[in-house]
Amino acid sequence: MSTRKFAAVAAGITLAMGLAACGGGGAGDTSGDTDAGGDSGTVEEGGLIGVSMPTQTSERWIADGEAVEAGLTDAGYEVELQFANDDIPTQSQQIDQMITNGAKALIIAAIDGTALTSQLDAAAAANIPVISYDRLIRDSENVDFYVTFDNYNVGVQQATSLLVGLGLLNQDGSEGDATGPFNVELFAGSLDDNNAHFFWKGAMDTLQPYFDDGTLVVPSGQMDIEQAAILRWQQETAQKRMEDLLTASYSDGTELHGVLSPYDGLSRGIITALQGVGMGPTIAEGLPVVTGQDAEIASVKLIADGVQFASIFKDTRKLAEQAVVAAEAYLQGEEPEANDTETYENGVKVVPSYLLESDIVYADNIQSLLVDSGYWTAEEVESGVAE
Repeated sequence: MSTRKFAAVAAGITLAMGLAACGGGGAGDTSGDTDAGGDSGTVEEGGLIGVSMPTQTSERWIADGEAVEAGLTDAGYEVELQFANDDIPTQSQQIDQMITNGAKALIIAAIDGTALTSQLDAAAAANIPVISYDRLIRDSENVDFYVTFDNYNVGVQQATSLLVGLGLLNQDGSEGDATGPFNVELFAGSLDDNNAHFFWKGAMDTLQPYFDDGTLVVPSGQMDIEQAAILRWQQETAQKRMEDLLTASYSDGTELHGVLSPYDGLSRGIITALQGVGMGPTIAEGLPVVTGQDAEIASVKLIADGVQFASIFKDTRKLAEQAVVAAEAYLQGEEPEANDTETYENGVKVVPSYLLESDIVYADNIQSLLVDSGYWTAEEVESGVAE
């Protein structure tokens, strides 16, 4: 994602914070300065906020981290942004250091949602509010707020895009002309990511009637999330699992029509495995329908080229904006506005949440959803590379 995009994000976040009813005064408002540790009142300009992201192996998380950093910096805060390279001890150590360095708030996208209890205890002891970013932190009472998308609905959209690709549904939700039966395989995300379970449930609830009436069949029989899960969302792991499925269940000539994939990185690994046995190279030439998520630029190009069928666009600019608004609210001694106070139970408590909506990306709406909104440029879509 380009530098100019982050500048636009920062401008939008600044406006949102000025308009948010829950935000109190701006970052430079000194009507009630707080000491390090987040006591009630406003934080002086230049206070430190720690931002912990899980990895730099996905362009999505790089974009999120830089967008949050841009918004906070533009609002006058000092930001410590760290990426943990998918290593749990590294993320734990980075958050410990943020606390030691005097962070007044923490924004955390966890690698493993159950692995940060001691860090959250330390944050609570220092009166540091913790905002869980997109991935719910579990098994701790010291999670103050959660910003994310409607993850169950993301799963519904992933399954819907598969059904559209197979011709069972039209894009408007009406019944398609196809009748099946169709052979499909199922992939899930990393089991230590709470979102993976929401994606799976939304998808399976949507697909179950088609399994029940025989319209959809899973020849491998692997229909449990534990069988379908890909640890750490790794592309190479997804490719290897797809290769194994093809060997075990399709070497006799059984045809594969579609693959439910919950993330673009997995989708690219799956597509590589499919093309590796001679399928495709495009959907029009026999490649199975493959879904995705995150509208990563490499996959957007594949969609435009008729290779990947769909992705889910979660506008992370809006997610970053909400994280900054929530942090600003806490540091003004206010509570951020939640639009969901029932869904996200983390094993200890229901975490107040702000949920954003997502969209299905097909080849024919790339322009309207992604280019016209400034998320990607036409040149980036054409090249498949972020500028």
